[in-house]
Parts: sequence; C-alpha cells; structure tokens
Amino acid sequence: MNNTTRTALALAATLALLAGCETTPSTATSTLAPVEARNVGTGAGGTTGAGGASAGATPQSQVATVDLARTQAGAAGTAMMAAPSQRIVYFDFDSFVIKDDYKSLIDGHAKALAGSQARRMVIEGHTDERGGREYNLALGQKRAEAVLRTLTLLGVADKQLEAVSFGEERPAAQGADESAWARNRRAELKDR
Repeated sequence: MNNTTRTALALAATLALLAGCETTPSTATSTLAPVEARNVGTGAGGTTGAGGASAGATPQSQVATVDLARTQAGAAGTAMMAAPSQRIVYFDFDSFVIKDDYKSLIDGHAKALAGSQARRMVIEGHTDERGGREYNLALGQKRAEAVLRTLTLLGVADKQLEAVSFGEERPAAQGADESAWARNRRAELKDR
C-alpha cells in the first residue's frame, strides 16, 4: 500500500467514525431546564400577567417591602415629587431595576443636565450588607449604571456622567433589619 492509499483509507475511516457519532437532539426529551417566566409586578392577590405563575403562587421573595418614597416624602400617602433636589434612587433586594416611582426623579435630573452641558454628575451605587464584598461591588455598579443608562436615554451626554460603586462600604443607615437594608440599597446622584 502506498501513502496515498493509506491516507485515503484513514480519511474514510475518520469520516465513517464521525458520521456514526452524529446525533440529532430529540425535542420530546430535552435535557434543558425549563424556563419560568415571572412577572415582578404581581398584584395584591398574587396573580401575574401573561406568562407568569398562576393565581395564588408563592412570591419569589419573602422580604418585607418598605415604601421609601413615602418615607422620603415625609408624609404618609404623599407621592414623591420629581425635583432635582431629590437625589436618591432606591432598589429592591438583589435588584438593579429602576422602579417606576423614581423615573420622574431621573427625568428631572436628565432635563437639568441636558440644559447645561457644563454640569457633571457622578452616580454612586450602594448595597446593603448582605452578600459578599465582590458581589456587592458588582451589584452597586449595576445600580449606578442603570441610572446612568436611563439618563443617557433621556438625552444626557455620556461625558457628563460617571458611575461608581461603593458596594456595602458606605451605608446610609446602620442596623440589621429590613428598614436599614432598604435605605442602603440605593444609587445617589451627586454633582461633580
């Protein structure tokens, strides 16, 4: 046998081996984990919107909610006013999603920044003490960047903004209860 014949036989054997190894995934017996759609904004009765869990489902988190907008406004039942003098956006536990309560506040800052290109702002992301140091620094950065992205979408120039994270290092409130933790889960908007 010459070298050309050996090479051809080796190639044919390799192709036959590879053809025997090829499998087609079965759609009936998929090994992927099922994906659960959750609607964060559940109603009072525990029902969710389309694609969510059924009525009466157990909520994702058992963390008690604290209405910081009401606390910050100073009077029960008073909605938080969107004024550039207010500079704190609060977040839910383990989340960097901006709540609807703070969108008007961010909009007010966006209008003020867009009106004066000389103004600069730094957005500081903070977390509560739960979680590891590195995780909290990353979560704080995500919170700051969420506010930054919202401001840029509202017309603020990138050069006017900076996002930094302090994680759990600069708590606004001392304590190991939900009220203190809720005050520490925040992004602060500061003029630079």
